[in-house]
Amino acid sequence: MITSTTPTIPGRDVVESLGVVSGEAIIGAHIFRDFFAGITNIIGGRAGGYEKALRQARDIALQEMCDEAQARGAGAVVGVDLDYETLGPDNGMMMVTASGTAVRLA
Repeated sequence: MITSTTPTIPGRDVVESLGVVSGEAIIGAHIFRDFFAGITNIIGGRAGGYEKALRQARDIALQEMCDEAQARGAGAVVGVDLDYETLGPDNGMMMVTASGTAVRLA
């Protein structure tokens, strides 16, 4: 599935818009990841555990969005947008949402 943050695919004509498609993924913070991220924040550096979890959540959200587009007969999703939100008590969860417009290409 072709995905693009732009409203078009270079060299391809959009022949039909099939509507908005989206995918979501929610991840919870793990106590050990929180602990090691806290240490990393104190001594400096990157919070690798969080980065890996966010990449996985983003990949899941994008895949769900593409699956919905494919079920509608789309060849691409244009105007893709990724949003990140914290949820739950004490903001203990992270939600990643991917959305865009499913289209048929010539």
